[in-house]
Amino acid sequence: MFATGTLAFALVAGVAFAAPEEERVTSLPEMGTFDQFGFFSGYVDIPDTTKQIHYLFVESQQDPSNDPLIIWFNGGPGCSSMLGFAQEHGPYLIADGTDYWQVNEYSWNREANVLYIESPAGVGYSWCGTEEDCTFNDVNSAADNLTAVLAWFDKYSEFKNNDLYISGESYAGIYVPTLSYNIDQCNKDNADDDSVFKPNLKGFMVGNGVTNWDYDCTAAQVPMYYYHDIYGHDLWDQFQEHDCHFRGLGFFVDADHKCQALLRQMNQLASQINIYNVDGLCFGEEPYPQLKSTTHGLTKISGDVRKYKRGATTYDYTPWVESPSDDSNGPIPPCLFGTPVSDYLNRADIRELLYIPEYLQTWELCTGNINYSRGPIASQWVYENLVGHSDYRILKFSGDLDGAVPTAGSKDWINNLGWTITAPWRPYYLDSQVGGYIEERGQFTFATVHGAGHMAPQYKPRETYHLIFNWIKGEHI
Repeated sequence: MFATGTLAFALVAGVAFAAPEEERVTSLPEMGTFDQFGFFSGYVDIPDTTKQIHYLFVESQQDPSNDPLIIWFNGGPGCSSMLGFAQEHGPYLIADGTDYWQVNEYSWNREANVLYIESPAGVGYSWCGTEEDCTFNDVNSAADNLTAVLAWFDKYSEFKNNDLYISGESYAGIYVPTLSYNIDQCNKDNADDDSVFKPNLKGFMVGNGVTNWDYDCTAAQVPMYYYHDIYGHDLWDQFQEHDCHFRGLGFFVDADHKCQALLRQMNQLASQINIYNVDGLCFGEEPYPQLKSTTHGLTKISGDVRKYKRGATTYDYTPWVESPSDDSNGPIPPCLFGTPVSDYLNRADIRELLYIPEYLQTWELCTGNINYSRGPIASQWVYENLVGHSDYRILKFSGDLDGAVPTAGSKDWINNLGWTITAPWRPYYLDSQVGGYIEERGQFTFATVHGAGHMAPQYKPRETYHLIFNWIKGEHI
């Protein structure tokens, strides 16, 4: 279903070279000196386009030659994977409510090499130079991701034999499976040609990712908000009385005007909570401000003063979530914390140390400067193609306080597939405390992260680390 594009330039196996020293970063101010592991920042080009895909790569702190390679994508579409690095599982992070870097005890590069790809082109430090090149859908973004990954392996060929896992969250619930599918197809197409490099894909991991628009997002949000007491019984009864359904991509093909009015009532009641962690803080106003109240900052690059956006609204972060107000810019306050990350990554000295070209746009958590057409089929079809028809292992994990892609919706589309349960639903523990719940259906594992929101590694880093790395190692969770 997904075309892999013209990839000959990146497929032919060549002589192994060391990681390019011109991309090595030895230290970053206020963060640290990278003398215990390799830290690299660079670009790969998409041939015959203006597209340049930026990546950040951190080698494992243990055994980079043998530890797995994890590729990470954030979602949006339009959000930078630097968020995963800076706020979730990089070796250093800026925690919510702070404006300084600290060592991350649960960094994923403790036991893995981690490659953060800013995709599609035009997101974060990545670049697209024409309107055509800045126009995307689920098909061409997946093709670009495959091209970028193969080109990266061409530059960092010493990692070609490492076990490979694709991972991500949110709208990467589409990026991750479709890239995995394209790698699988590419490997099959070249199975008999030993001169062609075939990535050593072992599986993929998706956290709170969109998969089936008929079950995810608003369809699951309505009951979740009710059972979390965000709205009352009277409104719930009206949803039932009018047989309201919010299926599909859009607002909403199956919902009449009355149901849409009820939905607006619900969203208004939810407008002052953090949709990504319904029990968590909503940053934006006192006493939990975004540290600085201004929505934009200024930076000077090559003598030019440039303006950049310092935060993100719900509409920026997950544009497929129904806005709780009539304002198309989304709810205010946005609840997400991000201004210190924006300020840091827009500093001229940081850009220079990361080898970011001067002509490139300012960095944003989530950009609206690309044209992305979201597809109605999402990514369930990939699971149907790979589960039972390949050896890949798949982990779908879900922070159970997420209101954007609620756990209940994921459970529903999984149950609808009718896969045989091979290990029944049970809790898993850390220090005698429930970390979440887990169920296995052959090569497919579904697990919750108890008390986590949309970005599980950010809200519950210890529990998520325990889940991810025990799963990768094939150990009991």
